[in-house]
Amino acid sequence: MSSQPSSPLSMDEAVHLTRSGDIWLFRGRRAPDRVIRAATNAPVNHVGMAVVVDDLPPLLWHAELGKQQRDVWTGGHHRGAQLHELAEAVGRWQSDYDNQAWFRQLHPEVGTVEEDGMLHAIARLNGVRFPSMRRLAVKWLRGRDGYVARRKRGVHTTPAAAFCAEVVAQTMVQMGVLHDDRRATWYDPGKFWSGDYLPLRDRWELGKEIAVSAGSRRAGP
Repeated sequence: MSSQPSSPLSMDEAVHLTRSGDIWLFRGRRAPDRVIRAATNAPVNHVGMAVVVDDLPPLLWHAELGKQQRDVWTGGHHRGAQLHELAEAVGRWQSDYDNQAWFRQLHPEVGTVEEDGMLHAIARLNGVRFPSMRRLAVKWLRGRDGYVARRKRGVHTTPAAAFCAEVVAQTMVQMGVLHDDRRATWYDPGKFWSGDYLPLRDRWELGKEIAVSAGSRRAGP
């Protein structure tokens, strides 16, 4: 595993380095961002996953309330679980939503089996709506003890609504990267921040957070 950079990467550098399965994290100062962090007791308010396949530009798989950006999977605009061009999506979260951005690289690199699982999860979950803030808080409180009693109650079930962390968790389970031993509602964005517990399967690990500066030039001298 390579050492982490000492200063933030530019957007261009981050997009060039990111691979399928890498986790992208966001922290903002607006009221909705603070509400999400308070409701989930997490240091970040949003999480997504990089999707880098074939000759497509790097994409970001996540769930959000907005519908400004075109969903690459459907070709349309909708709320909820969406697949966006990564550079545009991250830039929008940095500029329009005033969020800091980081990514964590998944090691080792995913192979064909994990990539197939990721694409199957996207096909299953794309368009699942984003819950209201009230429902988000209730789902999080109910999901804290989170262990699943039976397979059919696990994260392979397709929900009526899903928060961003649930979408990422369900995708990682279907890839074979996460253990399937907890309800999807157990996950919040902070579970994907280093220092918290994430039930990764053997041989998989996430690197430290790599900060991404706004704009195309690398921060610092």
